[in-house]
Amino acid sequence: MVSFEMNDRKKIGLGLTAFGILFSFLGIVFFFDKGLLAMGNILFLSGLMLTIGLKSTMQFFMKRQNYKGTISFGIGFFLVLIGWPLMGMILEAYGFIVLFSGFWPTLAVFLQRIPILGWIFQQPFVTSFMDKYRGRTRRVPV
Repeated sequence: MVSFEMNDRKKIGLGLTAFGILFSFLGIVFFFDKGLLAMGNILFLSGLMLTIGLKSTMQFFMKRQNYKGTISFGIGFFLVLIGWPLMGMILEAYGFIVLFSGFWPTLAVFLQRIPILGWIFQQPFVTSFMDKYRGRTRRVPV
């Protein structure tokens, strides 16, 4: 069984990832500020590499089924760095969705188990949407 040991490198990585998300959010709020978006991208990627390791990060981005997401995320990253933040963020968002689409079912289950917020995600119309998105059909008891 693999355990998730929290050493100092992973703590720093999670902090950098959180700051990367914060800077990206602030960059979007401040009308696609290219400096904040670039810092957010750099912090997010460096935090990801520190959290899961360089080898695992490279394996994740180089999987054959992730090529489309990796290429669009990389081009978007480059466009943000050279000063085209709107086009870059559109490409990055598409790449992010393609890359992390396998994690959405896990995220849906996690959101349903949050104490107060989970109540919203446990409502029938939301669960039917999430089940449909995951490709599962809900069976009605007879």
